[in-house]
Amino acid sequence: MARPGTVRAKVLTPAKTLILVNPVAGGGRAERARPHVTDYLARRGFRADFAQPQSAQDLQRLAREGVAAGYGAIVALGGDGTFQQIVQATLGSQVVLGFFAAGGGNDIAAALGIPRDPVAAAQVFLHSAPRRMDVLRARFGAGNTSVYVGGGGLGLDAQAAVLANGGFRRLPGAARYIASALWALATFAPFHVTAEIDGQPAAASGPIMFAAIANTPTYGAGVKIAPTAEIDDGQLDLVLVGELAWTRLLEVIPLMLRTGDVRWPEIRRFRARRVVLRADRAALFHGDGELLGEAPVEVENLPGAIVVAAPPRR
Repeated sequence: MARPGTVRAKVLTPAKTLILVNPVAGGGRAERARPHVTDYLARRGFRADFAQPQSAQDLQRLAREGVAAGYGAIVALGGDGTFQQIVQATLGSQVVLGFFAAGGGNDIAAALGIPRDPVAAAQVFLHSAPRRMDVLRARFGAGNTSVYVGGGGLGLDAQAAVLANGGFRRLPGAARYIASALWALATFAPFHVTAEIDGQPAAASGPIMFAAIANTPTYGAGVKIAPTAEIDDGQLDLVLVGELAWTRLLEVIPLMLRTGDVRWPEIRRFRARRVVLRADRAALFHGDGELLGEAPVEVENLPGAIVVAAPPRR
């Protein structure tokens, strides 16, 4: 009998696995890892087809074509953004997804129990039963819809995401996101947000620094924004962070990196299936570090929407 959280899926035959390599993920780490992953799979008699997209649009196109061509598994060799793009392109199909983490954050891999070393991740892929995972769908006032897998939000962290993918891109791990947030803080002004939680209006919150909506415990390469979040419980975690002086922000960052158990009055947490956020000014919203749209935004959990080859839930 299948364990809870797993699904019965076709055996992944060597000819039906497609690995999409993001050449810029992790500052080129994914591209450097490709020959090692190729060698590892070849030594185990597992044949996979590789493709290297040139843009996010190309990545989605190749993933869609992979589904149409009958691939049983499509693997992201890259970071959280790479995995998100593949999810975006394959949502609604029966394809099994894999993740060989080689990005700057890899928070989705951590939540799935996938090692952050691409070769070790390939080993896990070969020996894991497929399991279901939730996805978050974001609908924006302008009418556009997108999905993401790990962490997202609006406010200071969205502005930091822009910087993290730009001038701070080469910094390692969490330093990239922390430096981006501190730099963004220099010109950031707190704003007011109104939240609707599972159809019920919540008290207006403000001024706030940012509002995070997470499906995984961490984002930003290990920042524990929602330490109790689970990727397959059918719910999302909303975290509202009130106005903080920069000295207070410096105080909270080490706590967020260690445990995330911060019980300050400026930080409020909620768990829900659907959240609507409205801001009193233009506010960008990001998901998995990629800019998706602008508030107002409705974020809804899609339970068990994708199938991933990953270790069983602990």
